[in-house]
Amino acid sequence: MNNNETAVIFGATSAVGQALSKIHAEQGGALILVGRDESKLDVTAADLRTRGASQVDCLVADLDDFDKHQSLLQEIENKADDIAKYYFFYGTLPDQKACEASWQESHKALTTNFLSAASLLTLIANKVETESKNKGDRGIIVVTSVAGDRGRQSNYIYGAAKGGLTLFLQGLRNRLHKSGCSVTTVKPGFIDTPMTSDIEKGGPLWATPEKVAVDIYKAAQKGKNEIYTPNFWMPIMLIIKNIPETIFKKLSL
Repeated sequence: MNNNETAVIFGATSAVGQALSKIHAEQGGALILVGRDESKLDVTAADLRTRGASQVDCLVADLDDFDKHQSLLQEIENKADDIAKYYFFYGTLPDQKACEASWQESHKALTTNFLSAASLLTLIANKVETESKNKGDRGIIVVTSVAGDRGRQSNYIYGAAKGGLTLFLQGLRNRLHKSGCSVTTVKPGFIDTPMTSDIEKGGPLWATPEKVAVDIYKAAQKGKNEIYTPNFWMPIMLIIKNIPETIFKKLSL
């Protein structure tokens, strides 16, 4: 990524989004930060400028507001005419029991973790398909989750949202391949972030936001199709996905 190109970060104030932004800033890249909290965006932007970012712009947006997606993307385009990477880091970790008790809670979780991203991705895909095909380093990078690989009673609403997003990205990757735009699906496991603050942490399965951000940056630069991060989650999920359903449904997971 050269200094004239721009990365857009949806969910820029998330822990992984901030860590990834720092990597781009230290490479001298330009950034457009998108998030809900204006004050956090401003603090993040100031830090990135000190780290070497060639330019940092901030856009405040509620990404669950579908009606404003088109205007948001127009604002992004007005700020940069050469966008190299679109990163998606936002999401929520819903309370499974609350979702089971209330369809409204389930709908909210599915909207934020799947439908909102699908809406934005549809508009972005339409844009990149009309751009010059010589921009071969363009990429869309979306964080889903290992939770989307198989439904479990402890988080199947969240898992359904991330699994749906993963499947959506597979189709999008197939669609955009001929347009010279890569689509990278990122499947992290447990990350020590504020989103997981209610979960007891510790042990080898937990990763830092910085570790995950480095893995994502490398995958984005190479235009990879899909990664697990840390990569030990790949064999773990391969085992879990291949447990017969007659056995799996009896497990407390």
